[in-house]
Amino acid sequence: MIALTCFKGRSVAVFGLGDSGLSCLEALSAGGAHILAFDDNEERCAQAAKIAGVTILDLRQADWRSIDALVLAPGVPLTHPEPHWSVRLAQEAGVEIIGDIELFVRERAKQSPACSFVAITGTNGKSTTTALVSHILKEAGYDVQMGGNIGTPILELAPFDGLDGRSDGARVYVIEVSSYQIDLAPGLNPSVGLLLNLSADHLDRHGTMQNYAQIKARLVAQSDQAVIGVDDRYCANIASNLRLKSKDVTTISGFANDRAGVRAPDGFLQSMSDGFLFNLDQARALRGSHNAQNAAAAVAIAQRFNLTPSQIAKGLMSFGGLEHRMEEVGHGKGLLFINDSKGTNADAAARALGAFGKVRWIAGGQAKEGGIAALVDYFDRIACAYLIGEASSDFAATLSEHGVRVRECGDLDTAVASAIADARAEAQEDQKKDQEEVILLSPACASFDQYPNFMARGDALRAMVHAYLESETGL
Repeated sequence: MIALTCFKGRSVAVFGLGDSGLSCLEALSAGGAHILAFDDNEERCAQAAKIAGVTILDLRQADWRSIDALVLAPGVPLTHPEPHWSVRLAQEAGVEIIGDIELFVRERAKQSPACSFVAITGTNGKSTTTALVSHILKEAGYDVQMGGNIGTPILELAPFDGLDGRSDGARVYVIEVSSYQIDLAPGLNPSVGLLLNLSADHLDRHGTMQNYAQIKARLVAQSDQAVIGVDDRYCANIASNLRLKSKDVTTISGFANDRAGVRAPDGFLQSMSDGFLFNLDQARALRGSHNAQNAAAAVAIAQRFNLTPSQIAKGLMSFGGLEHRMEEVGHGKGLLFINDSKGTNADAAARALGAFGKVRWIAGGQAKEGGIAALVDYFDRIACAYLIGEASSDFAATLSEHGVRVRECGDLDTAVASAIADARAEAQEDQKKDQEEVILLSPACASFDQYPNFMARGDALRAMVHAYLESETGL
C-alpha cells in the first residue's frame, strides 16, 4: 500500500466507497489524514467505518469550510449528465475534486518523482496493452506494479522505491487509466504516456466527443514522453499538435501507416528507429489486427526502457493474454478453444471472428441493442454457430437468413459438446484436414440470463475444455 503523506494532518472527504474508494481511505489513514467518508450504500459505509481515522458522515451535513479536498470515485458523475450532489457542494465551497490517480501522482511527486510511471489509455485495447507492457518489462527484470482501471487500485500497489528498502530504480508502475480517472487527475504526469486510439464512447459522462478527446489527450500532453496511435483522426491530430509544440512523441500503428514510428503491416511489427522486426504469428495471444496496434504500442514503450530486440521478442512470444479476452484455454485432439467471454457486443465479437479463418462460433446470451446484424461481413468465417441463451432464436434467424449453419443449443454445455462432436465427425470425413479447428466463445451478448457475469461464463468454458482434454474418452 502507498501511504498518502501528502495529506498528513489535512481534512479529506471521500465519496464512493467501492474498491478504489476503500483503498483511498486506507492510504489516507496510513498517511495521517483526517477523513470524512460516505456512500449511498450502507454496507459500504459499515465496511469503511472499520478503518482507523475514518468518520462516516453524510457529506450533505459536513462543514465544507474545513475540508481540503473531495476524493471522488471514478464511477460518480463529475460533469455529465449532471454533477453529483457531492461535486456541487465541493464546488460551492471552492474545494478541489480529485481521484485516486491524482493522490498517487502527488505522493510520487513528494516521495519519488523520478520513479518510472507508465500510464495507458485509449477507447479500446488498453487492458491488453497494459498487461502486455507489464509482462515484457517483468520478463526483462523490472519489478512491475500493474494496476489502475485494469484491476488492482493504484494505491494498493507496493510503495515507491526507498520506502521498502529498494533503491535500485527497478520498480515501474504500469497503470491503465480511464477517461473518468483522467478527469479527476489534473496533475497526471507519467514518465511515459500512451494514447492508443479514440472512438465515440462514454459520451453520457463527457458530453461531446471533443470533450472526451480533450480529456484523453491530457494524459499524453502532460507526460515526459508520449506514445500515440495514429490509426484514427482524433489521435493523429493530437500527435501532430503535440509535435508542433516540440513534444517527444512516438507514433504507432497496427497497419502499414507511413506516419508511424512503430507499425505492423500484415502482422509484421516494424520499428523505424532500430529496424526491429517481429512476426505476430509467433505470439499466439496476440491474434487479430486489433492486437497489432496493442503490440506496436508495447514495443514503443519497451524501447523507451532501452530493452533489446531479443528481450522484446521474448516478452511478445511468452505473453499469455488476458483472461476472457481471446484467451487460449486449451488445444489438442485437433481443436483450439478460445475464451472471448468478454466479447459482450457485436463490435467485440467482430474482432474475435476476424482473428481466424474459420470458426465454430458459440454465441448468445442477453442480447445488446442491434443484435449481430453488424457482423454480416464475418458470417462467411463461421463453419457453424452454436447458440445459447435468450438471444438464441433471434441470432438464429439472422444467421440462417445469410446461409450460416446454426444449432440452437440453449446452454453452454450443450454448445461445447455439439461443437466438439461436429468437429470430430467432419475430421473423420475429411482425412486430409490437418489444421486445428477453432471453437470460439465470443457471445456478442451479456451473460446475465445464465451467468452472474462474463467471468463466470468464461470460467465455465475453461472447466469444460479442461475436462474434455483430460478425458480418456475423447478423440
